[in-house]
Amino acid sequence: MTQNPYEQALMAAIYDEGNPDGPDHDFYRALAQETNSKSILDLGCGTGILTVTLAGADRKVMGIDPASTMLDVARAREGGNNVQWVQGYSSQIKPNSADLVLMTGNVAMHILGQAWKQTLSDIAQGLNLGGVLAFETRNPDARAWEKWNKTGRKRMTSACVLHETTTVSEPDSNGIVTMVEVNRCEDTGDVLELESHLHFRSLEVIRQDLENAGLYIDKVYSSWSRDEFVGGANQPLMIVLARGAVS
Repeated sequence: MTQNPYEQALMAAIYDEGNPDGPDHDFYRALAQETNSKSILDLGCGTGILTVTLAGADRKVMGIDPASTMLDVARAREGGNNVQWVQGYSSQIKPNSADLVLMTGNVAMHILGQAWKQTLSDIAQGLNLGGVLAFETRNPDARAWEKWNKTGRKRMTSACVLHETTTVSEPDSNGIVTMVEVNRCEDTGDVLELESHLHFRSLEVIRQDLENAGLYIDKVYSSWSRDEFVGGANQPLMIVLARGAVS
């Protein structure tokens, strides 16, 4: 069973179809404008669907991702030449190199254990003075994993008709769920089994982890329209904006 589903060519090829441009990307593009960011780093950039739209004549953009197949798609897309693509992890972040660091989608939740703390530390040292880290994550009180189980869902993709079955465990004692996906292409009969792990962290845990890395929460939203996050099961999304040193 593959531990990194995003290394699979099929997943990279159809990733954008299940994760299209939308209000989440609008939010991050607006944030880049509001912060007047001239250097942006998209950590866990995937296929670069958002990353390329952040690039501009007066702005340097870097996309970092561990999956070579995802980066192949990113480099080939329109506007791909305007971004510096790097295969790797947060250790690739250079000191004082970014005004804005993004971790979009479920990127933050996929980073587990000591790697999460190291990632935040790498980001903190990579931010310019007054720089911003922005990422989204799931509020564990909303128990989103209970809605992710599905059996035999049929989905049309550009690659094939895909039959998808997803099984998600209850969180373990650390708040980590295990997601097992079985995808079968109707056209070829090929079966791809994927296993991934996501960490549901409370806002209190996130705040402490950020502060331990020298980052401090500025705002937390519950929606892409910037409603304030106040907690509770009816607010499944947490969009976190944190800053490093300001002086």
